[in-house]
Amino acid sequence: MKARAWLAASLLALAAPVFAAGHDHGSGVAQLLSQRLQPGLDEGVMLVVTLAPGEISAPHRHDAHVFVYMLEGEVLMQVQGGPERRLKPGDVFEEKPGDVHTQARNLSQSAPARFAVFMVKKAGQPAVLPVK
Repeated sequence: MKARAWLAASLLALAAPVFAAGHDHGSGVAQLLSQRLQPGLDEGVMLVVTLAPGEISAPHRHDAHVFVYMLEGEVLMQVQGGPERRLKPGDVFEEKPGDVHTQARNLSQSAPARFAVFMVKKAGQPAVLPVK
């Protein structure tokens, strides 16, 4: 029950800017992304990922809706079958449940890259699953 309350509070906090953007409450609000969620997903997880200079993440997937917000640096991201996306601070990226995340590559050889990841998944399931 606590997990559901936490999830509801998190979603309300995330939805507040969306509602504000939809109701024209000023120029300080920008909706970055809106996505319908798959039924049965009931846990929110938020991470900050730091990639070392030149680091490339291993291919993986999530049984989750994943929303990425770039904080620092530049990263090349791609899901299987999709285009490569060059992300800079303020850019967003989305993965759907089951997408294979083929790459997240820090484009800098001298500075780390950081991004925030918010995912909605089934409670008790791992956040990251390796691809074989």
